[in-house]
Amino acid sequence: MNLRLTWVQPEDLLGHELRQAAEDGRDARAVAARWAAAGGPPAPETAGASAVPHLDLRPLAEELLDTLASLPTPLSDDEPTPFPRIRSLTAPRTTAAGARPAGRWEHDVLRDRLHAAWLGRAAGCLLGKPVEKLPLTAVRALARATGNWPLSTWFTARGVPPDLLAAHPWNRRSAPTSLAENIDGMPEDDDLNYPLLNLLLLRRHGRRFTTDDVARLWLDELPAGRTFTAERVAYRNLLDGIEPPLTAVHRNPFREWIGAQIRADVHGWTHPGDPAAAAEQAYRDATLTHTANGVYGAMFVAATLATAATGTADVHRSLAEGLAVIPPRSRLARAVRRGIGLARDIPDFDTVVDRLHSELGGYHWVHAVPNAALLAAALTHADGDFSRSICAAVSGGWDTDSNGATAGSVAGLLTGHPDRLPERWTAPLKNRLATSVPSFDGIGFDTLAELTHLEAVRP
Repeated sequence: MNLRLTWVQPEDLLGHELRQAAEDGRDARAVAARWAAAGGPPAPETAGASAVPHLDLRPLAEELLDTLASLPTPLSDDEPTPFPRIRSLTAPRTTAAGARPAGRWEHDVLRDRLHAAWLGRAAGCLLGKPVEKLPLTAVRALARATGNWPLSTWFTARGVPPDLLAAHPWNRRSAPTSLAENIDGMPEDDDLNYPLLNLLLLRRHGRRFTTDDVARLWLDELPAGRTFTAERVAYRNLLDGIEPPLTAVHRNPFREWIGAQIRADVHGWTHPGDPAAAAEQAYRDATLTHTANGVYGAMFVAATLATAATGTADVHRSLAEGLAVIPPRSRLARAVRRGIGLARDIPDFDTVVDRLHSELGGYHWVHAVPNAALLAAALTHADGDFSRSICAAVSGGWDTDSNGATAGSVAGLLTGHPDRLPERWTAPLKNRLATSVPSFDGIGFDTLAELTHLEAVRP
């Protein structure tokens, strides 16, 4: 039996690292030529392993991965990873005006906001799960086949022509639990597992946790099989005795993908009115697995959520505060500004999406840069409306469940109360979350709101 481990085999990582090198400006032509001459395959398009094993190429792949890691990156001045350098490129941030220790009434209001945020994250994630990994054309075709375009409710297989399903099958792991006819509570997903882990992180270590604390928590509580892309590489590195922050860079071509961004919610939720502190906390989490734009995605989301959590900022100000904590000349910041600008200028959101895919489609569909741009565009275009926010984020393709989850988190906070979320999104969740994170399986979103609230008001 040939056991294919996804996301960690050197012969599958090399193509991704060549792609990463092209994006960050390293001259990898000689390495690419050697790989091609040896018959090395390109990066797998969607999955974590190539269709055909290439074990004979593993020694060469390991050598070339190390060679690529030694090449200088011309973009490092505009896209640093060390926190002091990031801070030096951004305007000084302080606690938001009007933020103050909350009284009992404000505590109750914050708890309601957090409840809505948890529900929103779950609903947005669940909406995007059936079409994860599918191209944009397939997302649109499957929804149109059931009269669900523009997207306004759950995907369903009922009424979809068999030939269309044969050409574009639903996500294999998600369809049994995420199509309208199958939903029975919130199924497990990494987009919900990581907020649970970070809630556990704060309960154990408080706000002064270190990146090493994150690593130890993962080894204690996170099954390795529930990690993907950069997280799986970092997990492997930890088991090999490699310590943070080297875990983020050693043979890790996914270090600028979306993984850290989907872990950022709890950092923002627990810092209402303090986007700078939320971003710094997200940074300490993100650098276990990511660098540069991968880290900025987490900081951007955390600061956006921290601003939205105040109840005094709209989605546009929230996004502006998110942008303010990341290097302004980075590719992620430029892409977010582009997404916001297109969404403001173009009334038809499908046209906005087409423009983003045209301009940013060269990135992998899980990369942080295009997904952050789409997220910002969806939130801007929806202008704070919950249903429009999650539907726009999912209808834009790329990492559909992750973008839907973060859009739902932001828009849920902005509604201010779980009762203000449409029942068609919350009722199927049945106040029940499945997870492999110990002690949380089957937990209710109301209980999660209570636990998160305790961390938000902890001194």
